[in-house]
Amino acid sequence: MGGLADFLDSLVGGVDRVFFSVAIGGLIWGMFMLKPWSRRYDEKHLSSTVTLIYYGAFGLALTQGFALIIKVWLMNVTLGVWPFPAFADTIQFKAGMVRMIVMGCLAFYVGSKLSLQPTSKNTWYNATALAIPALIAGAWLAHGAGRFDGRIQLMTITVIHQIAAAAWVGGVFQLINIWRLSTRNAIDPMLWPNFLKQFGKLGLVSLAVLMATGLPMAIGYIDSWNGFIGTGYGNLLLVKLLLLAIALFLAYLNNRGTREFFEQNRETLLFREIPSYIQAETFLLVSILFTAVSLATQPPAIDIPKTTATWQETLATFKPRIPLTTSPTHEELMAGEPGRTAIIGQVPSRASTDWSDYNHNVAGIFVTTIAVLAIIASLRPPPPHRGPYWPLGFAFLGLFLFIRSDPEAWPLGPIGFWESTLESGEILQHRIATFMAFMMGVMEYKARHPNNSNKKLIYMFPLLGAFGGLMLLTHSHVGFQPKTAFLIQAGHTLMGVFAIIIASARWLEIRLNDPKQRQIAGLISAFAMLQLGMILLFYQEPLY
Repeated sequence: MGGLADFLDSLVGGVDRVFFSVAIGGLIWGMFMLKPWSRRYDEKHLSSTVTLIYYGAFGLALTQGFALIIKVWLMNVTLGVWPFPAFADTIQFKAGMVRMIVMGCLAFYVGSKLSLQPTSKNTWYNATALAIPALIAGAWLAHGAGRFDGRIQLMTITVIHQIAAAAWVGGVFQLINIWRLSTRNAIDPMLWPNFLKQFGKLGLVSLAVLMATGLPMAIGYIDSWNGFIGTGYGNLLLVKLLLLAIALFLAYLNNRGTREFFEQNRETLLFREIPSYIQAETFLLVSILFTAVSLATQPPAIDIPKTTATWQETLATFKPRIPLTTSPTHEELMAGEPGRTAIIGQVPSRASTDWSDYNHNVAGIFVTTIAVLAIIASLRPPPPHRGPYWPLGFAFLGLFLFIRSDPEAWPLGPIGFWESTLESGEILQHRIATFMAFMMGVMEYKARHPNNSNKKLIYMFPLLGAFGGLMLLTHSHVGFQPKTAFLIQAGHTLMGVFAIIIASARWLEIRLNDPKQRQIAGLISAFAMLQLGMILLFYQEPLY
């Protein structure tokens, strides 16, 4: 079951960060945006705001406790011994327990006090004060706690950085909540534009704080351009910046539409397009949170100068080449595995590298072909009596990868299906990815067919695609050579970025009202798919 624990460990951290943003961001929203003690308020809106904070705090307490259980589970499986009482003396355990208990108390206080007295200023102050120990405990779970130089400064900067991120992400969740209530006619419809306008100021402050705190952390953990480009830490930081830039573009569209409403009384963008932009922005912000958690698992670049890849080595992994369309036999592959996996006297396996390259390159042929067909279908829609066939390509891709991804396991290798799935985190991720690819293809084909009666089925492609992107951003290849592991990881993280873009753009294609904008969103999704296919098509794994 170690594989299952390893997989859950990579996802729970991201879920934990989302709940943190909902809870802390909700408190910031109430204290600085809502201010129910000094102005008129809508009862349903105020009640739903407090409820969202409650679920965030309660969810964070649960996930923090679950994270500690998983850590114990992993250590027990990996080391073969029960980790207590030694683990109980570690900073990670103590800080995690404090965070869990404090957030549990916050959830209780919000549910028993704040929900009953939502207009009391003191009650809001008490709830905010109760969250402070959780913020301090979180500082001891960050990279800064392990530094010898500037520890307090780095820990403080990290907490401020996390608060700024929570203010933005939590505010976006609050905006989605307001839109949900508005569409149900449960609140005054003018609350939507008014809070959009106010949130623009909060968003700018959050962005400024994020940049002001992120820069010294980057300088503290990365000491060279090669460290920025040639390490897992730098690579994931680059991914964060790229996703942030896209999120900022959507935020700009939101701000522009809000200004047009108040200056020109134009409601089109405000009520028809901006809700969709905010939903797509949420995809990106959640992905940034998961990337931040993955970043926290990487050693800072400054600590691994001798295993940092050069920028030439990093770019070489994306260099165009003729795709490998012939594969070693399974017997050739397995013959080289004992030497490749040996701890002492390791012998690189050309068969293993070629096997992996073949899998990725053929997958690239699948995805590139699917993308081209999707682009054609966007420009020249199929006849009204049938939908496009290109989604079925994902189903065939899923079947191909299910057979080929893990040659040491069933159906090709001697290790059984359940044994390999539950004991290896990497194999488990591969199995989930292949199943998702198959289901995405089948469901998207049905969703795009004119005879589809299930209108919600069309949302499965972007949702599964976003989850697949998160898996790629947290995907890890374990190896004894950090440089080799990074060079493999670099391609996967970039594919994760394009998977998130595909999902976000596809969501906009579904949700936007203007036909021209929907077509543009569909083309962006298809072109991002094409870029992902090109990465796979030219994928070249280092020999190890």
